Amino acid sequence: MFVADPTQLPTDDLGLADLAAAIAKGAVGSVAAVGSVLDRIEASQTTLNAFRHVRRAEALAEAAEADRRLAAGERLPLLGVPIAVKDDTDIAGMPTAFGCGGDFASKTEDAESVRRLRAAGAVIVGKTNTCELGQLPFTSGAAFGHTRNPWNAAHTPGGSSGGSSAAVAAGLVPAALGSDGAGSIRIPASWTNLVGIKPQRGRISTWPEAEAFHGLTVNGPLARTVGDAALLLDLAAGPHPGDKHTPAPLRVSDAVGRDPGRLRIALSLRIPFTATRTALHPEVEAAVQGIATALRRLGHTVTVADLNYGVMIGATFLPRSMAGIKARHEQMPGAVVDPRTSANVRVGQLLSGPALFAARQAEPLLHKQIGSFFRDFDVVLSPTTATPPPRAEDIDGIGVNATNNLITAACPYTWPWNVLGWPSVNVPAGFTDTGLPVGAQLMGTANSEPLLVSVAAQLESELRWDRHRPDPWW
Repeated sequence: MFVADPTQLPTDDLGLADLAAAIAKGAVGSVAAVGSVLDRIEASQTTLNAFRHVRRAEALAEAAEADRRLAAGERLPLLGVPIAVKDDTDIAGMPTAFGCGGDFASKTEDAESVRRLRAAGAVIVGKTNTCELGQLPFTSGAAFGHTRNPWNAAHTPGGSSGGSSAAVAAGLVPAALGSDGAGSIRIPASWTNLVGIKPQRGRISTWPEAEAFHGLTVNGPLARTVGDAALLLDLAAGPHPGDKHTPAPLRVSDAVGRDPGRLRIALSLRIPFTATRTALHPEVEAAVQGIATALRRLGHTVTVADLNYGVMIGATFLPRSMAGIKARHEQMPGAVVDPRTSANVRVGQLLSGPALFAARQAEPLLHKQIGSFFRDFDVVLSPTTATPPPRAEDIDGIGVNATNNLITAACPYTWPWNVLGWPSVNVPAGFTDTGLPVGAQLMGTANSEPLLVSVAAQLESELRWDRHRPDPWW
């Protein structure tokens, strides 16, 4: 017989799978677990500032219903488990501000990813902060201020899924959904010591968008462990009938703990072509080299072999990203945005015609060109970012050109895999001398999530990054 222990366990120490198991066994009730999460969010909000909207009353009511269902013998993978989602994702009864100022009508339906999480029993506790229309590797904006890095409040947690990463890294929630259009899951994961999975395009539906940002943006999980990230990915995955991209289904969780065999891994430190001067920070390079050393210890062959991205891939990224910003802005009449966002909307208007068409037509050629590299290698290892996390206020009060220079210099590595639509996984790579997290990314070809997850899980068993936690924020 299920009898939930009303005592509030220290659920901030439990990951997604462990908390789900504790709730299912009755070691803690859903109301207690969800209430503890809500209390931590409230206590940290004035400092960490991870959430845009919190569903206290609704979440507690849903948790009470989950406890009733559990007591009746029902079992679902996440029944009664608190989860957060990014504020670019629709939740029925709540607005989707996507980092912007202004008043927005509440949505009438859940996004497909939220619908699937609810079907698995999850209790959505709120929506996490993101920058305006997901444009920056910072999570800040005039509408909500700065979200802070749990490891050092002076620094950004990254973006644009920085609210989700800050919430998970700080122990407010066991896992969260983010989205990634140019690195927006992997960058904040790297800067907050998390696992972040950018899945294959279409693996998790972006509905009510048939595709997001002209195919650049995908949804994906952030968690402290590979197993938790894979679990959340599996439960959120699946198509909506209106989706443009519907890869064949696969179960990523099954790859956790599975031997991938001896792999040929390319260590590529080359920065993809940018118009901005960029350089790899020596502490980030050392951390990535440390991951390469760990992979060699695990029996893999790691060879220094720079991936040649070419110029074309950058030329195709810009029209898709800027036209995507313009299209999303048009869906939000009355949005109050920064002048830099308005400038990008204008650029998007210019690039939404022939340039966008040509960019989409070029993708098969890029698949062929970059895919040929994988004839000799199974996985590519590269830095996730070029620098440790910048100070949060570095993004304030600067113009368009200075902003572009800042974000490109910090984060030039992740965006090509958004153009390709292929999977990539950030793994924590350690800390700088001043205690700031940095990461490395494992990159594969189409539908390679199980391979990447199996390698990431191997690394986790060797490096145990999940044991490193920032000081409490509540």
